[in-house]
Amino acid sequence: MALSLKGKEADKGQGIQGMQGLMESGVQAMRSIQRGDVIEGVVMRVERDEVLVDIGTKSEGMVSSREMQSLGAEGTSCLKVGDQVLVYVLRPENEEGQVVLSLDRATGEKGWRLLQRYFDTGGTFQAEVTGFNRGGLLVDIEGVHGFIPSSQVVALRPETDGEEQAEARLAQRVGTQPQLKVIEINRNRNRVILSERAAFQDWRNQQKERLLTEIREGEIRKGKVTSICSFGAFVDLGGADGLIHVSELSWEHVTDPGKVLKVGDEVDVYVMKVDPESKKIGLSLRRAQPEPWDRIVDNYQVGQLVQATVTKLVAFGAFARIEGPVEGLIHISELADRHVAHPTEIFKEGDFVTVKIVRIDRERHRLALSLKQAQEEAGAPTHRDSEEIGAEHTNEGLD
Repeated sequence: MALSLKGKEADKGQGIQGMQGLMESGVQAMRSIQRGDVIEGVVMRVERDEVLVDIGTKSEGMVSSREMQSLGAEGTSCLKVGDQVLVYVLRPENEEGQVVLSLDRATGEKGWRLLQRYFDTGGTFQAEVTGFNRGGLLVDIEGVHGFIPSSQVVALRPETDGEEQAEARLAQRVGTQPQLKVIEINRNRNRVILSERAAFQDWRNQQKERLLTEIREGEIRKGKVTSICSFGAFVDLGGADGLIHVSELSWEHVTDPGKVLKVGDEVDVYVMKVDPESKKIGLSLRRAQPEPWDRIVDNYQVGQLVQATVTKLVAFGAFARIEGPVEGLIHISELADRHVAHPTEIFKEGDFVTVKIVRIDRERHRLALSLKQAQEEAGAPTHRDSEEIGAEHTNEGLD
């Protein structure tokens, strides 16, 4: 019996100690909460003017309607019991013993934490453009206002666009959700600078790495011309640009790439070279098209007399075009039946002459032509002979 009483007394003592422990832990939890803390809680009750949230203290926290503006027009209807929410502690305890909380300020805190994490990791994210001014775009990130300078907006060139055109383009971006990157963050100054260009460049780099592992030399790929320069054209293959050198634009001689392509053209290109180390891709426009050389030469045969245009004079002879991109060489020994020191003694670039095809090398795409044999076969000269040129020089001297 004594043992039984002692046992009951022990149980009673343990119960009292347990209650004291719970009370002490609750008080301790209450004391640990301070104004400005941002903590997670669980929605316990939703009413029209307030929401009660369990944040692990002895009493529930209360969020009044004026601290829930960030919920928008839906208000408390978008919350339900059991939802997890982030809340900001306004007061550790009010007159009723409740913790006074704010959803709005917690939203801003969440935004700052999120932005800091993106800045630290270099990650990209989407955010809605809420407005604009002359300097750029305004965005909202979980209650934090960020700014995208005009210089960091894709497809906007402040240095070339007029003021009205720039503002019109900025206005069109309101409501869109561009991919962004944090390039500057200063919470003390409430300053967040974002860049669409940096995020776009990150995406381009990722696409380029992927493309370099997938693309193969010899493939035909579709692309879009992004820029044109004196030495060729750059084509976007879907995340990475390749270069078409001016010599690969056409089977015919090209001096101005702008006469063959323009920015925005969609083209099929032949992949000539892929260099993973330098991350460069060499392309050809002409090799993606049927080669005209064989087709044109099929219309000609050895021994035939043809009309040609002198395109280039060199020490060992002259090149002459007979049709399209097909050119042949008139060796200096085939210019006349006498010694010729230089082709300029016979004609100049641009002259039209009659020549004879003496050899066709289909494998190397070469033609051998003869002016001398054409004259012998025709029986009369069809070019400016040396006497005519000598006379011209004499007349020029007299003038």
